[in-house]
Amino acid sequence: MSDVRHVLVLPDREAAEEAAEALGERFGVDEEPQLVRDALAGEDDAEDAQWLLVLRDEGERLDPGALDEFAAEWDGWREEP
Repeated sequence: MSDVRHVLVLPDREAAEEAAEALGERFGVDEEPQLVRDALAGEDDAEDAQWLLVLRDEGERLDPGALDEFAAEWDGWREEP
């Protein structure tokens, strides 16, 4: 199995937490995604941070297009590897 990861970039913590909860329901993801705060360069304020959801997809069963649409529901996007 390969170590495929998907990274969804979301605008704030609330959106990231909501998306993390919805992932299991929508995609049947068993493993909890990792939430990571991504501070913008030179910014210390949490309001100026994006949040990342990192998903492991060892079986490569998650559709990148579906993840793009999913992230867009929270004004986010999926980073290309």
